[in-house]
Amino acid sequence: MVNRFRRATRRRAVAIATAGTMLAAWFAVPAAPVQAADTNLIVNGGFEEGLGSWFVNNGNATDSATLSVTTDAYSGSSAVLVTNRATTGSGPMQDLSGKVQAGQTYALTARIKYENPNSPATKQFFATMHYGGGTYTNLVSVTATRGQWAQFNGQFTIPATQSVSTARLFFETPWTSNPSSDPNVHLMDFKLDDVSVVGAAPPPTPSKTIEVVGKLPGEHNPLIGHKFGADGFGFTHDGRVYLYLTNDTQGYAPNPTTGVSPSINYGNINQITLISSTDLVNWTDHGEIQVAGPNGVAPFTGNSWAPGMAKKVVNGQEKFFLYYANGGGSSNVITGASPLGPWTSERTSTLIDGRTPGAEAVAWKFDPAPLVDDDGEAYLYFGGGPAATSMPAAERFNNPKNLRAIKLGSDMVSTEGTSAVVDAPVAFEAAQVFKREGKYYLSYSSHFGGNDFGGNQTPLPGYPGGGQIGYMISDDPMSWPKETYAGVLFPNQSQFFGAGTGGNNHQSVFEYEGKYYFTYHAPTLNKRINGNTTQGYRSPHIQQLAFNPDGTIQQVVGTYAGVDQVRNFDPYRVFEAETFGWSKGVATAKVDGGSPEFGGAAPNLVVRDIDNGDWTALSSVDFGDGAQSVTAKVRPLVAGGKIELRLGGATAPVVGTIPVDGPLGEWTELTAELDGVAGVHDVYFTYAGPGGVDLFEIDSWAFEAGQPELPVTVTVQARCIGGKAYVAVQARNDHTAAVGITLETVYGERSVANVAPGGNAFQQFATRAGSVPVGSATVRATGSIDGEAVTTVVTEQYSGVDCAADPRQAQ
Repeated sequence: MVNRFRRATRRRAVAIATAGTMLAAWFAVPAAPVQAADTNLIVNGGFEEGLGSWFVNNGNATDSATLSVTTDAYSGSSAVLVTNRATTGSGPMQDLSGKVQAGQTYALTARIKYENPNSPATKQFFATMHYGGGTYTNLVSVTATRGQWAQFNGQFTIPATQSVSTARLFFETPWTSNPSSDPNVHLMDFKLDDVSVVGAAPPPTPSKTIEVVGKLPGEHNPLIGHKFGADGFGFTHDGRVYLYLTNDTQGYAPNPTTGVSPSINYGNINQITLISSTDLVNWTDHGEIQVAGPNGVAPFTGNSWAPGMAKKVVNGQEKFFLYYANGGGSSNVITGASPLGPWTSERTSTLIDGRTPGAEAVAWKFDPAPLVDDDGEAYLYFGGGPAATSMPAAERFNNPKNLRAIKLGSDMVSTEGTSAVVDAPVAFEAAQVFKREGKYYLSYSSHFGGNDFGGNQTPLPGYPGGGQIGYMISDDPMSWPKETYAGVLFPNQSQFFGAGTGGNNHQSVFEYEGKYYFTYHAPTLNKRINGNTTQGYRSPHIQQLAFNPDGTIQQVVGTYAGVDQVRNFDPYRVFEAETFGWSKGVATAKVDGGSPEFGGAAPNLVVRDIDNGDWTALSSVDFGDGAQSVTAKVRPLVAGGKIELRLGGATAPVVGTIPVDGPLGEWTELTAELDGVAGVHDVYFTYAGPGGVDLFEIDSWAFEAGQPELPVTVTVQARCIGGKAYVAVQARNDHTAAVGITLETVYGERSVANVAPGGNAFQQFATRAGSVPVGSATVRATGSIDGEAVTTVVTEQYSGVDCAADPRQAQ
């Protein structure tokens, strides 16, 4: 194997491995490599299903080509034709991440042919693996003769020390720095067929389910306990808060024995996680947006970090714009029809990159954060990373001038003019702006010093320390001189959450119902899983902001308590089961179809991986005068499962039980009657059933309110008059308004309209008999409560009477 490194986009400092470490790994090849079982890992290797599972190598920004199906196949009816190659690496690629394993040996075969009459008579081709970043390994090579099918046929062993979290196979010609100088030699078209990689079956996918209680009942931070998420950007629309997050869970793979995952690998993250809430405590999981990568909305980008969101009416249509960092070298935007999508790309290249005017000296052109001003003008804030070496050391440290502001075009997917320098003291990255009372507030994260920032320097008095959030106040969204610096908004999160929670941060500020809230992240869930030795998996937090009379912001204190719940939770509707105040041991997954709560265009998730003893909970649910029933849409996976409803805790008394006894594997709605469920409570859904298996999946919940009742007092008595039996029925109206009352017995009925408050309806029904058996009378009261028509039915029993046997009852 030939191992080489290609120039790759600079990533965040914590994500960059040294070349020396990587090279050392390549020399640790086992003396006796493990031989693999016979499993073909390639999907659609003969291209008989078109281009399914194949795409053009996009490991570098300059890679591009066109793939099409041709009938000139080595075998079968189809092969792939590769044309318009821009680089030597521009060839067909298939993602084998999660399939290949370090330390294993694989057999690779494929057929390849080139036919350009102006190309050399013979040409070498490589089958190459891209392991992420700048690490590429030539696995097997073949020298083909022009016009003839040649065969790759060889074995390769992946070193035991090689990370295979990213492993993408592609076919190429030998690398050269300037292939366009002779495209007939370096960039010829070629055809590929019958690709196979045979070896060990893919390892079981590590469970990402978080089994611990990561968000403790009663606490409101972190916001969720069943997955991770970082770089939160808060956005409000139609009375709801949406939080867009870097999907830290994407690379989370805890060891089944130790429970410890490898450290986070930012280079593999190409999804944005989305959660939302109307009360800031119960959060709905909307899953992940596949933004980047070969199957992403914008496949010309490889990563999606640090999202930002804005909305604007463009050409009469309200649109939503999701900005994100494409690694460290560029930023991009996709467009949504709603905050939940669906999403499309209006661009075919990145929005912010080396071509952006005024940003040439910015090392990291990432962390894009939009602002749409009151007048409709829109701006984008971005940048970060090491300061320009042309500046004096002290200036590189204190005023690195690595952040930028630029105007967005009216379409929100282009920029206008030249970007302006944001001279934020000790700046590192994460610029974000909000507006309050005519003033613009820009917050950002501060750097940690080191050679990239002038070496061993001392910050000027009042400037941020390492890993803090500073802020500035300006009258102009494009003008941020160092004199607008206002102080430290948030110290490093480790000051509040202790060992294992340090590192960089990324924040935003949003307004919701007249209050301002500050988002940030901390590896608190990671800490509750693994203790003080964390692996960099971060979780979203929120604190409320408080302002001084002069407009400056009081320094934020990070807490597990978080913010107050804005409003009680309304249960009387269909809502997503993946709405959690707290949870234990469950996960979520997307399924086909639209959301039962948010509509057919919104993604639908379900709660899954539910085991005996797991639970989910909602905070401060308002049942009002009482709930009559609860309905769950569930898919039973085994017999014997059940859902128990409890108030106040996971071990509190059961107030309702749903036996999950529907057909296995089929979605069904099951209902349980409730009694005594009224007022405001934390609600726990606890799950029970056979051990060691997944019990069921849950799609949605819906509670039904008990019908309001008119207060009436009913008395019924059988009595004797003149030797004959009568049934006397009386109903008193205890309501505050008049009601209609109907008295019913088997001996007749009587209706009385408009019985005044405190008044009675009375009737003595004759039986025309000397005795009457035990029976009952029914009273129907009709009226209104809070403007709603209500009918209340009361049935009251009476004892029988025999007038002849007991003449003393005669009256």
